[in-house]
Amino acid sequence: MLAALKKVFFFLFFLVSTWMIATAAEGNAGVTYDGRSLIINGTRRLLFSGSIHYPRSTPQYNFSGRFDLVRFIKEVQSQGLYVSLRIGPFIQAEWSYGGLPFWLHDVPDIVFRSDNEPFKFHMRKYVTKIVDLMKSEKLFASQGGPIIISQIENEYKTVEAAFHEKGPLYVNWTASMAVGLQTGVPWMMCKQDDAPDPVINACNGLNCGLTFAGPNSPKKPAIWTENWTFKYQVYGKNPRPRSAQDIAFAVALFIAKKNGSFVNYYMVAFFLMVPHNLVYVLSLIWKPTWGHLRDLHAVIKQSEDALLWGVYSNSSLGQQQEAHVFQTNSGQCVAFLVNYDKHDSATLHFRGATYDLSARSINVLPNCKDVAFDTAKVSAQTRERSATPIQYLSQDQQWQAFADEVISQNKSSFTAKELKEQMSLIKDATDYLWYTISYNHSQHDGPQTLHVGSRAHVLHVFINGKLVGTVHGDHDGALPNFEQPIEFREGWNDISLLSVMVGLPDSGPYLERRVAGLRRVRIQGSGGSLRDLRNWLWHYKVGLTGESMLIFSEQGSETAEWKSLQGYTNKPLMWYKTRFDAPKGDDPVVLNLENMGKGEVWINGESIGRYWASFKAPSGDPTQALYHIPRSFLKPSANLLVLFEELGGDPRSIGVETMSIFRVCGHVSELHYPSVLSKNKDPYALLQCPQGRNISMIEFASYGTPLGECLAYPNIGNCHAPESEAIIKKACLGKQECTILVTDEMFGGDPCVGTRKSLLVFGRCS
Repeated sequence: MLAALKKVFFFLFFLVSTWMIATAAEGNAGVTYDGRSLIINGTRRLLFSGSIHYPRSTPQYNFSGRFDLVRFIKEVQSQGLYVSLRIGPFIQAEWSYGGLPFWLHDVPDIVFRSDNEPFKFHMRKYVTKIVDLMKSEKLFASQGGPIIISQIENEYKTVEAAFHEKGPLYVNWTASMAVGLQTGVPWMMCKQDDAPDPVINACNGLNCGLTFAGPNSPKKPAIWTENWTFKYQVYGKNPRPRSAQDIAFAVALFIAKKNGSFVNYYMVAFFLMVPHNLVYVLSLIWKPTWGHLRDLHAVIKQSEDALLWGVYSNSSLGQQQEAHVFQTNSGQCVAFLVNYDKHDSATLHFRGATYDLSARSINVLPNCKDVAFDTAKVSAQTRERSATPIQYLSQDQQWQAFADEVISQNKSSFTAKELKEQMSLIKDATDYLWYTISYNHSQHDGPQTLHVGSRAHVLHVFINGKLVGTVHGDHDGALPNFEQPIEFREGWNDISLLSVMVGLPDSGPYLERRVAGLRRVRIQGSGGSLRDLRNWLWHYKVGLTGESMLIFSEQGSETAEWKSLQGYTNKPLMWYKTRFDAPKGDDPVVLNLENMGKGEVWINGESIGRYWASFKAPSGDPTQALYHIPRSFLKPSANLLVLFEELGGDPRSIGVETMSIFRVCGHVSELHYPSVLSKNKDPYALLQCPQGRNISMIEFASYGTPLGECLAYPNIGNCHAPESEAIIKKACLGKQECTILVTDEMFGGDPCVGTRKSLLVFGRCS
């Protein structure tokens, strides 16, 4: 795996990191740029990279433990990689409060991300702190370090107009402040077409080859800071991945049409849950996208001289077809033939030759003659992963339970004659705020309906300690408004309302003015009478009892009065505790929470994220059911697992599982192009199991016109070489990997003359 990592690089979006395909050269001539690319130590470079998030949200600087930024960057450097430091401080990143620490909200007269002195004071202090820290450790390329570029702000253009004249003033101040820190490497702003010189304006998006207006100066290179590899995903929605073909087309088009020289994939690491939504996933090594992009990168790097030094030209080859050519005086040449048509293939005539292009595809010709890569033809294998149950936590005696308190007036912390705004009270320390009040009901009042309007994410309504209803909003804008008839008892009744945020807002202008929590509470009588409770005396408590006890930690869990599980399942506001041993081996470990409700999980005191398995996607499945447990969180045995179940679930349904590759598949036609990384001149299918596993079975093999795909059930088509399975078994069984040429000769002759053939093969790893 280390060898693979040396082909990739890192990006830090303060904190996001990126692995970059480019090894750090010796010397410290620094980094400059021109209209073609970044120039590192005097050499133009083509760069590919991928982001990972590196969270921070503390009132003071914290670089200890897993937050050790210097150690992290030095580790990147030790692997011969570069770093792009995206400092922010606003990063959005689908992160709570856009990555800004919430204490900024309480600074008097502050206006975030505007020409506002309090915000600029703290922003300058923060950015200077990070830059000085990097300088002190000699981590900028100008000092011989790996940091080749830094980013200030993030996607500000999307909100700039909301600040009127103070928006452009802030942009200019931000750029001037950053450049004035004299790092010796360039600065960039993404989605900021008016980035002042010398700051580089960069693109974020799905298809920057189409949407990016280009650098705002001919002296600046085209940089794609975020190539979104997975469409934005949220609770209650189905996953929306991008195909290998789609991403490859977008990358090739950006390089060809925009003269792009730096592409950053966002993301390359799966962060299981960030505040209120899932983060994107770049195809990992087990997905075909990894191999398909690897082959594209290899072709691009092979053409680096032509792309960085050649003269660019383009020509139309049809209504939806075009050619982009880069050629040097010495004859080095690379061409990109583009077919934009999403439905039909196209036959193109280019420099005296004919090329057949699939629908929505780009062919890359490293010598302007021979096709070496087709974005629409994926030769890379597909690996299927499965979760293997290792330990079922299904026994009553394995679990203990602790019921959190339903807060009534006598257990509150403070009072106010108003409905308080939630975020200003909970800060970023908890998701939960209790609003409680006593209500005197008379039987003469008749039936009554409780109306609660909220701008939080979830609302639980308790009457006299019993849950009577739960409502939640969604990402499309629905709010958790509650309206339900209530059977109040005669006399005084406790109304306890638990308002829940699933992370703080992450974007938008005037973030400091956003409000959450309850906005109105009314009781309506059957005769039309209406009692507005907004200005009654409300009692408040921030957070949960278990949170204040740190019940999820080893020490805190010992102070709780845990009960046996019996009678405490499928109830709201429950804490559950158990212990488990770490699975043996190196396979990733996950916790299966498919049948739980909503809450959060801690392993040995470390949170692995919020879960909301009961919020089903349209498919009927949870948006996410498996939650990764980093092995660095685990001890060999007796690991403490604590979870807070908000809605009601049975912890006996939870299982500890490991993820492993169990099947590999290749589907390659005789029209596919072999990878330029291979010595083979013919198309081929590669089957490769993970280290430590071998191909133990060939489940299906057909050379001819097989039916199906790698993720669909296969079948033999009208054309089939009868010896397909025997030939592949001989070549592959018992091996960790094998290569099968997709040729008639490999399979004993042509099984159907005049028909285009392909090979579809499934192998099992064990």
